[in-house]
Amino acid sequence: MSADAGSLAVDRIACDGRGLCSELLPERISLDEWGYPIVGGEPLTAALLGDAWRAVAACPTLALRLRTVNGG
Repeated sequence: MSADAGSLAVDRIACDGRGLCSELLPERISLDEWGYPIVGGEPLTAALLGDAWRAVAACPTLALRLRTVNGG
């Protein structure tokens, strides 16, 4: 069993629906019918943390946020 490592949040106002985040982290992010991200409700595991950071860093509008368990 994996410990919770963090959670994702999307700033719906800043997001322009490019969908890059769902390509980088399909395990936790899907797209709605207009191409905007839907973040899965499950916490991130340590195994997905690296991919989550890559998705956050790649967001062209800085709309994706990652909160880690240690407050990062």
